Amino acid sequence: MSLLSVQDFSVSLAGRSVLRDISFDVGPGELVGIIGPNGAGKTTLMRAALGLIPAAGHCSLAELDEASRARAVAWMPQERTVAWPISVEALVMLGRMPHRGPGLRPSPEDRAQVADAIRRVGLQGFEERAVTKLSSGERTRVLIARALAQQTALVLADEPIAGLDPAHQISTMETFAALADDDRTVILSIHDLGLAARHCTRLVLLGEQRMLADGPPSRVLTADNLARIFNIEAYLSETEQGLVYQSLRVLRP
Repeated sequence: MSLLSVQDFSVSLAGRSVLRDISFDVGPGELVGIIGPNGAGKTTLMRAALGLIPAAGHCSLAELDEASRARAVAWMPQERTVAWPISVEALVMLGRMPHRGPGLRPSPEDRAQVADAIRRVGLQGFEERAVTKLSSGERTRVLIARALAQQTALVLADEPIAGLDPAHQISTMETFAALADDDRTVILSIHDLGLAARHCTRLVLLGEQRMLADGPPSRVLTADNLARIFNIEAYLSETEQGLVYQSLRVLRP
């Protein structure tokens, strides 16, 4: 069963082609990392897949009505700004809106899902704090919790570990991996190739306005791809603790 199907997908912004002829399918239990250099179209692909910006071609999510899409996918954008002093618990509770009728109070199930999402991101005890008083890293974790509380089969997250310290970057990737183990699916854009190699089951490499590779990290993070798209040399090794990646140097022309 496919949770997201993208076929012959192309996006242009301000008259400039950003992505051309992208095709892939994502099923249950996958943790997919979208990688590529700055400007490769990672955010554009995710926003277009959600129907937030125009695109040509087929995308199963973009063709859903708004209510159905909210029950099918949780979206965590790159923008982390919260403009009003809402509490952590109240903000995470917004993730339960697709499951409630207008004006209905949160149910015991809503409250349980919110509590579990807050626990997953390690913010127990923060429930009554104003989100505007939190650090940027803590605010990011609250927004991840909101996406988790939505309890959708699919989560799309745009650079969700940006701004987090190393421990919370790892724990966030472990949280997403646990969702995949439960047959939910996470698609995220990510710049940290080491964490992508270690935790993602699959990588999609964007560059030159196209999808250049799609598959397990060891097949995507090849020396040729890294040199061609990122202009770097790296170390990649299968170890007893899993795949280990480390960027080594910039390649000079």
